[in-house]
Amino acid sequence: MLIGLTGGIGSGKSAAADTLGALGADLVDADAISHALTASGGKALPAIRDALGDQAIGSDGALDRSWVRARVFADDEARQQLNAILHPMIRAECEARIAARQGLYRVLVVPLMVESGHWLQALDRLLVIDCPEATQIARVQARSALSAEMVHAIMAQQATRAQRRAAADDVILNDGSLEQLKAHASALHERYTRMATGAAR
Repeated sequence: MLIGLTGGIGSGKSAAADTLGALGADLVDADAISHALTASGGKALPAIRDALGDQAIGSDGALDRSWVRARVFADDEARQQLNAILHPMIRAECEARIAARQGLYRVLVVPLMVESGHWLQALDRLLVIDCPEATQIARVQARSALSAEMVHAIMAQQATRAQRRAAADDVILNDGSLEQLKAHASALHERYTRMATGAAR
């Protein structure tokens, strides 16, 4: 059984996924794959350098995320070039990892799952982690140096809360503590386990 997990920036996707993974789900994380592709020596870097120039690569040999973020939000063509390089590579690696997993159920974590629509037909269920926009902004600013303006710009590129909730089979409203989020995720893990066991019989 394949569960999709998504949510807006700062919603708590990673914490929910980590909880499900700790309970036994097999995680396939598109963000982690993207980071590996753009780390020093990453497979995507030569094509990104060709498309965006030497400034796209930092002194440590990895993608200069701050520079690239500013560039793609100011330049639609640059954003399209970056997406055309990364998205096919990320999808191919996700598909390979999904096929290799042997657990009772798998969780595919994709931040822009609703926006792209690519994975939706392959999922058995879609889990959306949701929270108020003000909470998203506060969380992102607490963990990074991004300005409120930049967080708003990122959110403007993402689906709305209503759009994600409309696509969801399951929703966790993550507007409380980490312990509450873990409790909600644990309850869903039990449900998914029962569903996967029933489907396997």
